[in-house]
Amino acid sequence: MRTSNGPGVGSNEDSVNPTNDARHASNISTPLVQSQAEFWYLVESQGCKELAHSLRMIHDLALYHSDVPFNAEEKSALFDLKVLWEGFEKMGENV
Repeated sequence: MRTSNGPGVGSNEDSVNPTNDARHASNISTPLVQSQAEFWYLVESQGCKELAHSLRMIHDLALYHSDVPFNAEEKSALFDLKVLWEGFEKMGENV
């Protein structure tokens, strides 16, 4: 995603989360720790589609229904919300 003033909010140099490469997160040979298992239980209980809808709504409210200017850190946080809701949408399609 490119912005008018330079590289996109998804680029590593301006990101709040310096490692946007999530390939390390898909290592299925490592068992989940207790906190991860509890998180996935909550996600499954709430529902992926419902979580995706909520995250998209929060993103859109902040971005399109607010007059507050966003700095690079806040733009990166909005992009992170987008990544999460798209991930939840994909998970919901496979259920």
